[in-house]
Amino acid sequence: MTKAYRFIDALYRKPVDRTPIWIMRQAGRYLPEYRELRKQHPDFLSMCKNPDVACEITLMPIARYPLDAAIIFSDILTVPEAMGLDLHFESGVGPVFSNPIRDPKAVDNLIIPDANGELGYVMDAIRTTRSALDENVPLIGFSGSPWTLAAYMLEGKGSKTFSVAKKFLYQEPEAMHKLLDKLAQSIGAYLNAQIEAGAQAVMIFDTWGGMLTPATYQAFSLNYMQQVLATLPSNQKTPTILFTKQGGHWLEAQAATGTNALGVDWTIDIGQARARVGHKVALQGNLDPCVLYAPPAKIEEAVSQLLQSFGHHEGHVMNLGHGIYPDVDPEHVSCLIEAVARLSPQYHGA
Repeated sequence: MTKAYRFIDALYRKPVDRTPIWIMRQAGRYLPEYRELRKQHPDFLSMCKNPDVACEITLMPIARYPLDAAIIFSDILTVPEAMGLDLHFESGVGPVFSNPIRDPKAVDNLIIPDANGELGYVMDAIRTTRSALDENVPLIGFSGSPWTLAAYMLEGKGSKTFSVAKKFLYQEPEAMHKLLDKLAQSIGAYLNAQIEAGAQAVMIFDTWGGMLTPATYQAFSLNYMQQVLATLPSNQKTPTILFTKQGGHWLEAQAATGTNALGVDWTIDIGQARARVGHKVALQGNLDPCVLYAPPAKIEEAVSQLLQSFGHHEGHVMNLGHGIYPDVDPEHVSCLIEAVARLSPQYHGA
């Protein structure tokens, strides 16, 4: 079975020979070859906007490891920038918007970008990568969720509490809904363009959905992700993955959106998650990223426990519960991938 079929079939909950694996942020700072390339490109955003560089970075982990999927190198905040916010990356701080949203009028001034215009460099990167990538390795496209992007647009940068964004939600709910609707329209067009450019699966990262209450999560995050999903092609053509970090409370509601798969973080047992969603969706995850700091034998033990918890069922894509950390030893990633390849076949087949 090729990697393409293994990964895509797993998302559709079809039989596979073993559990496929890819890693969130697999093309990133833990790779020495990425750090070397980064020295030549001090401006992170310029790397995202250069299709050849984005392609080169996307292929780095695929050249190093026998992973079952690649994910295009980009950033979730390219969409807000295309909508009219001024984005730059500061050393030691991360992404910063110099003109964050502070009032309802600023929401009115946002544009819904042309995905093949303002964001055309992402489509060029996907086409370039799809052409360079082995045809048996599927390529994943992605976007941040409407709520997660809105949270950054309101805060102006990352935050531990996102209290500015939540304050706007409670004080200006009508403007917040207008912002989220504009984002949902923009993201829907963006993901459709990625699919047309060659992405074979797409993922929505709802990184900060877990910051919300059950009621506000449904109204201000999940409803708008469902709006995005409704714009995408039939789920029998391009599978979708929806991931809410710390969203394990709401798996049943997430599974009802029509997505093909749910990403789950490490705060929930994956066997319990599977029992709750049944056969509605596949599950992706959910190894604690910090397990990769452990000795190889402990990494293998954690993989074995996770596979055993999921059990003899189809519809599992092995991944971390969130992105890989920059100081992880690349050899430990090899241990993870090898353990999945060796231990998972027993959970598949008759």
